[in-house]
Amino acid sequence: MTGLKRHCEKQIKELLNKFPAVIILGARQCGKTHLSKAVCPKWKYFDLENSADRDFITRDFEFFFQEYPKNLILDEAQEIPEIFKNLRGVIDRERKLNHRFLITGSSSPSLIEQVSDSLAGRVALLELGTFKVSEIRKTTLSPFFDIFSNPLKKSSLTFLKSAFSKSKTFDVLRFMLKGGYPDPCLSKDKSYFGLWMKNYFDTYINRDIRKLYPRLDNFRFQRFVSMLSELSGTIINRAQIGRSLDLNEVSVRDYLEIADKTFLWRQIPVFSSSKKKSLVKMPKGFLRDTGLIHYLLDIKNRDQLLRSPKIGQIFEAFVIEEIIKGLNSRFSGRWNYSYYRTRNGAEIDLLLEGDFGLLPVEIKFSSTVKSRGLTALKQFIKEYSLPFGVVINNSQEVKMLSEKIIQIPVSFI
Repeated sequence: MTGLKRHCEKQIKELLNKFPAVIILGARQCGKTHLSKAVCPKWKYFDLENSADRDFITRDFEFFFQEYPKNLILDEAQEIPEIFKNLRGVIDRERKLNHRFLITGSSSPSLIEQVSDSLAGRVALLELGTFKVSEIRKTTLSPFFDIFSNPLKKSSLTFLKSAFSKSKTFDVLRFMLKGGYPDPCLSKDKSYFGLWMKNYFDTYINRDIRKLYPRLDNFRFQRFVSMLSELSGTIINRAQIGRSLDLNEVSVRDYLEIADKTFLWRQIPVFSSSKKKSLVKMPKGFLRDTGLIHYLLDIKNRDQLLRSPKIGQIFEAFVIEEIIKGLNSRFSGRWNYSYYRTRNGAEIDLLLEGDFGLLPVEIKFSSTVKSRGLTALKQFIKEYSLPFGVVINNSQEVKMLSEKIIQIPVSFI
């Protein structure tokens, strides 16, 4: 499909050295198969969506794992849920032996449950997104992600200013317009993008969702996903969505969970460390790939994108996903993301929290930021005694906007 290198290849190899099995999770067509073969090119490969491979494996699990007890790639493992229980016994027979199985999975909310029940402590999980811009451009992962290797300090600002001192900005919008699914974003055929997206969306609704939820109203769910493209980057009001689609709030909640767990939608929870009662409690979210957003919104070119009233929301979704992709590529430790908004309108677009501490990130489509636009960020930094906060926008240079707020151009992320 592509010869582009993924940032997480090194991390997968490190995880394989620490665990008997590694599972790569992600949306269909995001590059899991190519990545698994790139990481372990000499391993035996089985595609569990292929009927011949599936029949061979399920005919006799014990015989199969006797033949292939290690150096094995199992692609789209959610197609055979019972394989995880059998894999547990295989791993436990040589519990101290690592570097044995590389597994991929997609579009299955039950997959994590199967892994948790059968392979807890025996497997490492890694989420793979669509291509990050730096992967498409064949450059290394941004130095921005180096600051998360240690606790965040004021000295991190000095590092960032130095790391980006010779960096040059580039046009991010053209990458944002196409999104990161490998096939359409790398194709030079302008007509191919729409054709690919239509096929992908139809397959997601009519095959994946139908298979996972045979009783689901596919037509209504398709309308729901189309509505999500309009709501990307906004706070989700389930009651309002329900009224628009003639659904109750429980159904809307279930639809959101389906979209999230099949890697189409990313839900951003509310910051949970605050004791303020004035916080908005509803989550926000966005379709994970901006190319798919643009297809569903019928935005076909740069001019339409720039004129769209949703450009700020789409840009925010793009930046957040770029950051999450970078962190997932770099770190296997525990970290989480959230957003912060009070009822009087003070908002922080993204909060990153982990062993490194807490980092507030404000995202602006504009190239300049007025002082009053930093009020919420300054107050948050002060309230939680943080070393600094970050503004990511379409600026041309890294610079300090205040004593504790640094501006970083989106092309440097």
